[in-house]
Amino acid sequence: MTPEAVWHLMGVALTAYVVTGGADFGGGVWDLLARGPRKDAQRDALAHAIAPIWEANHIWLIFLVVLQFTVFPKAFHATSVALHVPLTAALVGIVLRGAAFAFRSYGFDTITWRRTWGRVFAVASLLTPICLGLSLAALATGDIRWDGVRVTSGFFVGWTTPFALLTGLMTAALAATLAAVYMTAETEGDLRADFRRRALGAQAVTVLLGGAVLAAAHRDAPDFAAAFGWQPLLPGTVALGVTVGALLTDRPRLARFGVAVQGVGVVAGWGLGMQGHLVRPDLTLQVAGARPAVLEPLLPALLIGGAVLAPSLWYLYRVFKGRGAVAE
Repeated sequence: MTPEAVWHLMGVALTAYVVTGGADFGGGVWDLLARGPRKDAQRDALAHAIAPIWEANHIWLIFLVVLQFTVFPKAFHATSVALHVPLTAALVGIVLRGAAFAFRSYGFDTITWRRTWGRVFAVASLLTPICLGLSLAALATGDIRWDGVRVTSGFFVGWTTPFALLTGLMTAALAATLAAVYMTAETEGDLRADFRRRALGAQAVTVLLGGAVLAAAHRDAPDFAAAFGWQPLLPGTVALGVTVGALLTDRPRLARFGVAVQGVGVVAGWGLGMQGHLVRPDLTLQVAGARPAVLEPLLPALLIGGAVLAPSLWYLYRVFKGRGAVAE
């Protein structure tokens, strides 16, 4: 395999994580914001939707990290050092979120116990995508500097810029949008109406934050903004129109497709703006540490692993997310 092929494969893994794991984080956001006479029913529906698959969705993040430190060790070094603070916070959030979800569901059946762990689950679900968004944006700013051996720019550059902060908020808003839209396909009646209203509101917030991110990028990440351009906005606008139209006409499966395309477009736009860089401006695909001894056996290893993983994931989603399973 070539470094470029691995880069695109990492993009596929990141996309899969956004449209699957991102929705799980968004479910936690709506658990936190559940309101009204059906708030308990909303939380129960979210837990029922998340429970069978949330652990499996993290496979895409693991795959992405393993690919980076195996194929691009210099980029992994720079990323893990420069972004130690937000990445550690995200890791703690992922662990707390999973533990809290399990403790709330299977621990002591008391109001205090369930409420405490429910809040931990919800807050961790909100903060984790923000930290992940901060980290991705920081890689694009050009503030993280690498001298060929080590990071020279410290622990607090890139991810503390307005561009990164807005990207973090937009990531959380996108996760909430994904979750609310997906839930319209898994609920009926008044619950579906609740999630449809939340989906439309979250979609509006995501669009507004996306515009703010693009504006901030021209100041904090000018090279990234120039490479990104305006080309991704057309398909993104079409997907947005499909999602909103499908929500308004009560076509949840079409809405789910449209919002997933939006998630794909966000990741594709980020990759386009990175323009062959793993960390702007110093670590391109050519200097990030890829070696022939690693690249040559990578494809056979991926084919063997994929032969085991792909049918397993397909069967998992078929059992728990097929039409019959969702209706039941």
